[in-house]
Amino acid sequence: MGGNLFSSNRLISQHIMARETPDGTSRGAEGEGSQWWKLRQRWRMLGVFEIDPEHEFYHLTSNIKEGLRASIAGQATADTADQITLTDVHFKAKDIKPHEGFEMHTFAAPVFAKLRHSLDITEEEFMSSLCSDKNYLQFVSNSKSKADFFLTNDKRFFLKTQSKREVRFLLSNLQAYMNHLEKYPHSLLVRFLGVHRIVIPHQLKKYFIVMQSVFYPDERINVRYDIKGCEVGRWTNPDTKGGQIIKVLKDNNFKNQYISLGQEKSWFDSQVKADTAFLRQLNVLDYSLLLAHQPLHQDEIEGKHSLANLVLRTTKSLDLDDNYRASETQTGVAADSASCGSDKLQAAAEVVGEENKSAARGTRTDSELQEFHDHHLRLLPNFKNSVHVIDGSDRRYFVGIIDIFTVYGSKKRLENLWKNLRFHSRAFSTVSPRKYSHRFCQWIQAHTQ
Repeated sequence: MGGNLFSSNRLISQHIMARETPDGTSRGAEGEGSQWWKLRQRWRMLGVFEIDPEHEFYHLTSNIKEGLRASIAGQATADTADQITLTDVHFKAKDIKPHEGFEMHTFAAPVFAKLRHSLDITEEEFMSSLCSDKNYLQFVSNSKSKADFFLTNDKRFFLKTQSKREVRFLLSNLQAYMNHLEKYPHSLLVRFLGVHRIVIPHQLKKYFIVMQSVFYPDERINVRYDIKGCEVGRWTNPDTKGGQIIKVLKDNNFKNQYISLGQEKSWFDSQVKADTAFLRQLNVLDYSLLLAHQPLHQDEIEGKHSLANLVLRTTKSLDLDDNYRASETQTGVAADSASCGSDKLQAAAEVVGEENKSAARGTRTDSELQEFHDHHLRLLPNFKNSVHVIDGSDRRYFVGIIDIFTVYGSKKRLENLWKNLRFHSRAFSTVSPRKYSHRFCQWIQAHTQ
């Protein structure tokens, strides 16, 4: 499969290079314009390949889209999702919808509908992206994962096949995951938006999850990293040899570099500690910080501190928190959420006032955002994917903690013993959750400024 994909795309690349002038303009008959445009668009999708009718996954992804369309349409609307009081019944819910030639199983649908609502994702736009007439994209990288990765055509949502064990782990800890997001609405943990299983009789049974893509929008991203906080096996040769594959770099590729967040550093450090403490409680290791960045344009740098922008960002930050708090109140987690919300509103007003003064005088002080940070919040950018986007002084960073399904069981303990013998005194990934989270946080602190 991989050879056919890369061979076909090399031919496309050669065809394009043969038909372009040095300045990038095309030459050829006007009648070939439409076909030329399609070839060029496909060539530009580095690391992703359109799953067209000739692709081996076309039938599978077409069935997935059909099944998701019926599943989403059958769920609560955004308004009713906000009103539902989640119970054990919702967390254990399982819906099976038969289709011609396959079945679609959907797990804990009301819970994920509520989570999507808390992220300001309407059911209409969710369905529009996942069930579009446009083809899914296959994501190809240098990852060692055996899973299949698909992207919606707009690249907003990720679909990843998972093992039965991984899905069971997620569903068994879904209540704890939701509680963590309620306490930390701007958490860096990847947002799971649905868990499903497609069954095609006598052919396959595949579990898959739907996630919010950390790298959205990705048009200007120029480098990507997968960080675990260790050294063994954590180098990737960045040379693609002209191949159409996205190279995700690793820890050792990041040497002598920093995540430059300025005043958001303290929030970032504390949020990473909170998220890894949660994962440590779940006895999880081997998770990664996905990291990418792109340069900020001058107008983006200047606009960050305008009053209009600050009001938008503060409103967005509080709206996201209020959505989580509504869930929190209905599940009985927080009796004082109204008081807490009032405190946060006051803190936000102070932040906007201070930020506006700072913008006028061209400076900011380290204490201005502390009240907001004390409530586990930050000023979110005005983005659809705002929880995974942080603006530094001259770069926009995309960050998210992913791959949270590896439990430190007997198999990993044996692997730890073997690696201790082989890589004595070197930092490798298979260590206890306590040591893993501590080392992970140390790496973040050492590489953030």
